[in-house]
Amino acid sequence: MADPVQRVNTGDPQNRGGRRSVEFMAEGNELQQFLASRRARLTPQQAGLPDYGGRRRVPGLRREEVALLAGMSTEYYVRLERGKAKGASEGILEGISRALQLDDAERAHLYDLVRAANSTPWQDARSRRPAKRQEMRTGVQQLLDAMTLVPAVVQNGRLDIVAANQLGLALFSELYAQARASGRAGQPANFIRFLFLSPVAKDMYPDWDEATQQTVAMLRAEAGRVPDDLALRSLVGELSTRSDAFRTLWGSHDVRRHSTGTKRLRHPAVGDLELNYEAMPLSPDSPLLFLAYTARPGAPSHDNLQLLASWAATADNAPVAGAPAPSSGLDGR
Repeated sequence: MADPVQRVNTGDPQNRGGRRSVEFMAEGNELQQFLASRRARLTPQQAGLPDYGGRRRVPGLRREEVALLAGMSTEYYVRLERGKAKGASEGILEGISRALQLDDAERAHLYDLVRAANSTPWQDARSRRPAKRQEMRTGVQQLLDAMTLVPAVVQNGRLDIVAANQLGLALFSELYAQARASGRAGQPANFIRFLFLSPVAKDMYPDWDEATQQTVAMLRAEAGRVPDDLALRSLVGELSTRSDAFRTLWGSHDVRRHSTGTKRLRHPAVGDLELNYEAMPLSPDSPLLFLAYTARPGAPSHDNLQLLASWAATADNAPVAGAPAPSSGLDGR
């Protein structure tokens, strides 16, 4: 029988505690933990079930209650939650999605985990080949450079910034400074590595708790989509060994899609910024996201964003050391 736990060496020279690896559960256990975590957050009342009182031995719904709500036998649901998902139909998965009140991101994650649990050994070997590099079209960098009044970046599924315009480099200049300070100059700045490992992250992100929850949820969704991405595994291993906060959030199994929202930042050169952002995939099947940030006209953040544009045009910060080279081949996985 194959070992259900895989270990990835993080290769982290700053890991003082001697924990050089982090455990990655097999796909079946990922499915089990995800379903159990979604069960635990729902009460019988929230699910529309009667509550007869008395002490319940488990938080949230019992397996038999999920099975009842999903319209299947308890035995079948128990097998599925144990990772034995072979033959699970779309109807079964839709029933579970309804019973557990999954949102769109969670539903997509469920399908990804079932797909991974059903993969055969030869499919596993094929998926572990080096990822095909995503070539960013020259026109994308030209579009970024033409956007002189708003910050814009392109990020991949691991939350690396793989391209940016001048104002985007200025907005996230602290991320590149952190990359240089940690000996990663020349490599893409990474949002999640900055949030958990930089000593100035909480200064830059006033809503640090919310930002970390959302960012970990996005990375967890990406891990479900490409469970054999070795670079992603290495990133998760590094963060797990160096950050208790990351490890706790990773264990929650929350997932999230990056689409639209508001981000509050405190930039060292211009002060507070409250920016609306839109995230758009470069193509329907691409893991690369194009993100643009705007401020409400007339608001203080709008004035500060214009000040940032002046700072970016005059300061000696572009190109930023560690910033992605325009029109380069990008690993979009």
